[in-house]
Amino acid sequence: MTQTLRIATWNINSLRLRMPLLSRLAETLNPDVICLQETKVPDELFPADGPVALGYQHAAYRGMKGYNGVAILSRIPLARLDIAPDWCGKGDCRHVAVTLDVPSGPVEVHDFYVPAGGDVPDPVANDKYAHKLQFVAEATNWFAARPALARTVLVGDLNIAPLEHDVWSHKQLLDVVSHTPPETEGLTAWQATRFVDAMRHFVPDDEKLYTWWSYRNKDWRASNRGRRLDHIWVSPDLKPALRGMTVLQDARDWPQGSDHVPVCVEIAV
Repeated sequence: MTQTLRIATWNINSLRLRMPLLSRLAETLNPDVICLQETKVPDELFPADGPVALGYQHAAYRGMKGYNGVAILSRIPLARLDIAPDWCGKGDCRHVAVTLDVPSGPVEVHDFYVPAGGDVPDPVANDKYAHKLQFVAEATNWFAARPALARTVLVGDLNIAPLEHDVWSHKQLLDVVSHTPPETEGLTAWQATRFVDAMRHFVPDDEKLYTWWSYRNKDWRASNRGRRLDHIWVSPDLKPALRGMTVLQDARDWPQGSDHVPVCVEIAV
């Protein structure tokens, strides 16, 4: 039995602050699963009633006060998958994983929030940048060492725009954190462990594709100085099952919106 599975990812930049926008996301994209980053809420204060009222009866989350935090909200029953290490030994709530109980067989979902990396692209001068590179390297090595993955989806704010047309100006951003060669090479190596870029499956590499526009840019549509920091990857066996992809660009104009916009894919599983 095959069904169409709709998975959305969004850096919501505070779940409690933007709970009304979660309702708008659910109404607009109608996803079966919503993966959030930067929830900024400790587990004991997670506002579970909000997602439940929207039809997301199942949830797995890992959060802390004021920073970071990830959550997977689902209409489909799930089981939490606690098999990953404590990335970089920091306990900073940047990854949660589940298996979805789909009739045709379980689907594994990973939700990541990769460190932003600060402003200075020098791991010696900037601990945040060093942390980012270490995080990506650890994730790469962990997935490379796992048995062959199948029916697996990895999403999240990975805070790196890897391709030339994932940024508004490749040349001007080569020394800007999120598009520096150590970051883009690191993310490319992580993806190469066993994943397919689901967004670029639908949008060719030579076309611009963004998911983030800075708060500093008030007329963001006119200047369109964006970056693709949010990603959805699938295991190779799911590539033929990809049915559609949406970047909800209009969400950037929602009142008190995030500087990221939601991305959603449809997969026949």
